[in-house]
Amino acid sequence: MSNVDYSKFIKDKRFRLDMTLKEFADALNFPKNGDKMLRSWENGELKPEELYFKKIVEYPEQPPFPNPELSQANFKIIDLFAGIGGIRLAFQKFGGYTVFSSEWDKFAQKTYKANFGETPHGDITLIDEKDIPDHDILLAGFPCQPFSQAGLKQGFDDTRGTLFFDIARIIKEKRPAAFLLENVKQLRGHDKGRTIEVIRNTLHELDYSVHIEVLAARDFGVPQNRERIFIVGFDNRRDGALVPFEFPKPSGIETKVGNILEQFVDEKFTISDKLYEGHLRRKEMHKKKGNGFGFSLFNEDSAYTNTISARYYKDGSEILIDRGPGKNPRKLTPRECARLQGFPDNYLIPVSNSQAYKQFGNSVTVPVIEAIAKNMLLAMDLLNIITIENKSDNIINFVNA
Repeated sequence: MSNVDYSKFIKDKRFRLDMTLKEFADALNFPKNGDKMLRSWENGELKPEELYFKKIVEYPEQPPFPNPELSQANFKIIDLFAGIGGIRLAFQKFGGYTVFSSEWDKFAQKTYKANFGETPHGDITLIDEKDIPDHDILLAGFPCQPFSQAGLKQGFDDTRGTLFFDIARIIKEKRPAAFLLENVKQLRGHDKGRTIEVIRNTLHELDYSVHIEVLAARDFGVPQNRERIFIVGFDNRRDGALVPFEFPKPSGIETKVGNILEQFVDEKFTISDKLYEGHLRRKEMHKKKGNGFGFSLFNEDSAYTNTISARYYKDGSEILIDRGPGKNPRKLTPRECARLQGFPDNYLIPVSNSQAYKQFGNSVTVPVIEAIAKNMLLAMDLLNIITIENKSDNIINFVNA
């Protein structure tokens, strides 16, 4: 490529991808100050080394997970509070066709578009439920917003002013055959259990059978101690009470942190002396108080890590990788965070590392969703309550493939 105008090629590609210099440098896994390297190449001040230019050339421009052809789809879904599409990814694996998605965060929208080829609609509170397309399954990893009136009337009106109400009004209007909702484990005990009862009673009032369970990522082959509550429902007007659904049982797959670690990791992910000294100081302080708070070290032989959170970008304290004696530990890379949530390696990360940490910390563990989706679809298929014509016969083949 000796005749290539490197400056124009790099700049044009970055613009097509709609990335900042920092985002593109992080997406390409360039070393520290990679954005400055890119700038110098785009300005024609320097010529990129072959290794770096090869990474730029090979970075994908097409979304790796577009909707399947409608003729090949088995059911229709909507993806609410979509984040970066982890729940959609699991259901799409079994032939799900997304007819609508919603996510308000602009950086999550960017990651969603890069991977699925579509930008989600914005704030769901501003979208009329009548404008949402018909669908078979509603998916939502909704935020745990406070229920100020929880426990008073114990019904549909009790959820007004919360984001759960937006799910409820869409279910009421569109009546999907089923839904899957995901939230933090603490939802179960929120407000002394009143909040989850308001949710359960609201869904019963809408005439859906409801199943609620807490599942752990480590039980499904993912080396992370992450517990989340899942709420599954089926439309009683379509024999929902007869759907033979059960939550999946632990897979029995042994987990190991080493399975998600990258082989070559840049020094920029190693925490500084100052940060490490602060971690050590705080840990010692907590130890003297008699509690176990503080940073947590893991290595490749650890069975699993702590739960990764949206604040991981700040100091990485909940999951640090031990690099051996005399060396400061390091944070996980964004790709390792993706793997820790069960995302495939061809899932694109088109945002800065800081945003990527937030996004994966806020996301779902994909293999857990896949296990739930499989049980939901097999149970629904037995009653033939999927609406895409002539496709229900394919679901068992998709799920068991």
